[in-house]
Amino acid sequence: MGDNEREIGEIFKIKRKELNLSLKEVENSTSIRSTYLGAIEEGKKDQFLSSVYMLGFISQYAKFLGIEKDRIVCEYLKSFEEKAEKHDFAYGIGTLEVRGAHGGGVKWLPNLIWAILCALILVFAYFFSKYLNLF
Repeated sequence: MGDNEREIGEIFKIKRKELNLSLKEVENSTSIRSTYLGAIEEGKKDQFLSSVYMLGFISQYAKFLGIEKDRIVCEYLKSFEEKAEKHDFAYGIGTLEVRGAHGGGVKWLPNLIWAILCALILVFAYFFSKYLNLF
């Protein structure tokens, strides 16, 4: 956690307290969990699933508080450039397979059983209604 994140978090905390809002009230208004709001205020970016979520929450929180969100997001992005996250993607065999292709196993069998069962129920209902002279 860098000093830059803590300083930006302090901006959020000070502005929230100026507006006399609790984290729970902000959570109810923005639908951002209070744990994430607290992480923003404390500058703990390791509590987020990814940087995309964090930046989205920061932007939404800044907009809610009336803070210049573009400047805040840019400051956070600068801190990420220093410690850029690198994601390696492993492309292996089978990553380009077509999902849900027809003929892949007996996925049609349960539908066939249901169709036959419904047809039998309809035939039974027809003959039962003939037996009771309803038609």
